[in-house]
Amino acid sequence: MATTAYVLIDAAADKTKNVLGKLSKVKGVKSFHAVTGPYDIIVVVEAEDVKALGEVVLSKIRTIDGVAKTMTCVAVEA
Repeated sequence: MATTAYVLIDAAADKTKNVLGKLSKVKGVKSFHAVTGPYDIIVVVEAEDVKALGEVVLSKIRTIDGVAKTMTCVAVEA
């Protein structure tokens, strides 16, 4: 069963469009939206397991130019 997470991104000033453009090329990213509030972008990520999810966030998303900070919220079944 796949692991799903919501990744909240704080983008550097004037870099939101750049980050959004790069997210569309990241394998595992299912959707993303620019939002209002304390974070600039919310991303839905699916991966095989938590380890693979961590690799997507650390190696693919956090390395995008303009990503200042992330918070990852792993979805759990209620």
